[in-house]
Parts: sequence; structure tokens; C-alpha cells
Amino acid sequence: RQAAPCVLFFDELDSIAKARGGSAGDGGGAADRVINQILTEMDGMGAKKNVFIIGATNRPDIIDSAILRPGRLDQLIYIPLPDDKSRVAILKSALRKSPIAKDVDLQLLANVAKGFSGADLTEICQRACKLAIRESIEKDIIREKARVRDGQAAMDADEPDLVPEIRRDHFEEAMKFARRSVSDNDIRKYEMFAQTLQQSRGFGSQFRFPDQERSPQEGSGGSGSNRRNDDDDLYN
Repeated sequence: RQAAPCVLFFDELDSIAKARGGSAGDGGGAADRVINQILTEMDGMGAKKNVFIIGATNRPDIIDSAILRPGRLDQLIYIPLPDDKSRVAILKSALRKSPIAKDVDLQLLANVAKGFSGADLTEICQRACKLAIRESIEKDIIREKARVRDGQAAMDADEPDLVPEIRRDHFEEAMKFARRSVSDNDIRKYEMFAQTLQQSRGFGSQFRFPDQERSPQEGSGGSGSNRRNDDDDLYN
């Protein structure tokens, strides 16, 4: 609150906001006291709404339901695995500072990596980079040994790198170790949780105000009164 306006981001929210009642062996309910304190602090943010709280989790099913109530973390957004276009963008972002051979087709790599998360794609890029670096070091060692054997001078620092870029074979070798961190069963579980939560909250109701004629004075007066009584709204 002293640093407001600000944004608080809690990654792995399930580690501190796990559902209460199942923590009998955690030192006298320490986890329950943590979530109780979090709820108290969230409720005491004040009417100015200038402290925004965002949480991320891979286990929404174990989050305490109290923290998801209106006024707290009530806006839930399900972020699925990246699609084809997003996978290409992630690969380009992970390799933006690395020299890549012109014949490396990132689009084809993205097509093969369907179902991979952003972390999985980044791991492929990092492994390909390490393979290229390892090959470069090995070739430098061989070149230096040959130079010493022939009685030549020490290696010049300005000599060109024998592996100046990441080639297709580096990515092919990296793909042998590629793995998905999110299974199809996990995806179905997340989608089912999102659907169940949507149904439980009654989203998509077809509410409508009854059709009736109102005078312009009634419409303008009502909205003006709302604005006057909402002086604490951040967006006014």
C-alpha cells in the first residue's frame, strides 16, 4: 500500500494459497495462517483500488476458494498452450540473440512441437545453443593441439569461429531430448476445471432489462448520481 499504485504478481500461487483444512502436519496450521493473513491484507486494500494483485498457478484445483471470491482474485483467465503462431514467436524470441543458419525452418520446428509449452520450446533452443558451443570448443581444442604439434604460434584471438551459427543438426539433436511438460490428461483437467468454474458461477446468463420507455431526464439523472457517488473509483 505504501508503494501504490503498484502491481503484485504471485507466481505459483498454490504454494501459499492452498485450500485450508488439510494442513494438520505443517507445524500447527502455519499454511492456514498464511492464507488467512493474505485474505485479510487483500480485503484491507481500500476503496481506491490502486493495488492490483495477479496470481499464476498450474494447480487451480487446490487453490483456496475464499481467495477466488468477488473483490479478491475474481477475474480468472485460462491461458492454454501456445498455438502454431505463438510457438514460432516463442522460438524467435528465445533465439533472438543467437546466430542461426539460414536453412533452419522455425515454422517446421513449431509444427513438430505441437503441445509444447513455452518452457519446453525454450529448452530446445537452449540445448541447441549448448550443442553448437560444445562443438565450437571441441574444434578449437583440436585446432590448438594441431598448432602445438606443428610448432606454430599460439592461436590468434581474431581467428574465425569454426561453428559460427546454430545449424539444423544441432536442432535435430536437441529434439531427441525434447519432452512435453504438460500431458493431454493435464490439458483435459484444466479445460474441465475452467468449464466447471464457469458453470458454477453462472456465466453466460441471458439477463435483460425489461423493455420500457424512459425519459431523457431519468436516464441522465441516474448516471450523474452514480458518478457523484463513485468518487473513489480509480477510473473516474
